[in-house]
Amino acid sequence: MTAVLEARDLTFAYRRGAPPVIDGLTHAFAPGALTTVTGPSGSGKSTLLYVLALMLRPTSGQVRWDDDDASALPDAARARLRAGHAGFVFQDAVLDPARTILDNVREAALFAGMPDDDARERALELCDRFGVGHRVDHRPGEISGGQAQRVALCRALLTRPRVVFGDEPTGNLDGASARIVWDALRAHARAGATVVVATHDERLADESDERVVLS
Repeated sequence: MTAVLEARDLTFAYRRGAPPVIDGLTHAFAPGALTTVTGPSGSGKSTLLYVLALMLRPTSGQVRWDDDDASALPDAARARLRAGHAGFVFQDAVLDPARTILDNVREAALFAGMPDDDARERALELCDRFGVGHRVDHRPGEISGGQAQRVALCRALLTRPRVVFGDEPTGNLDGASARIVWDALRAHARAGATVVVATHDERLADESDERVVLS
């Protein structure tokens, strides 16, 4: 099976002449698998996710989606590809403080072209599933950090994306909340998606299907 997501000789540096943060990485991320990206602080874990998710352009090499060089696409086309096929769980949730929890989750649907009624039903279903259904009319400042991260997970899964990225999604969570988020990402992979998670938690990394180690 052709990998949905693949890095080919991928190199990235933040400025010309600087040492590369990612240097010649080649890896095919398998559908149906949860792949962890591990390595010490400063090794480029988060940067790799941003490049794979088409938020940053590689300095050289390719990020291929469905065997096409997606990293060479114009900005607008890359944004459409992300909106239609990817979800991203940021380490600090990154919720809009002015909007309700429900509207934060539904935000992903606006860019993916998902009908509003379907988005609302799916958002409520996910919020109930992850224990924040009673908070959908609240705003991010009125919920805990663990609840906020579960809201971010709901947003990432809303459109049933084929690829999900998690940037240290359990890094700021207690054990119980971390397990909820991790198990949800693993279940999404088991359903056939490609899931890539940057983590420093060796216990979780040991549970992954594949592992990319950065140095």
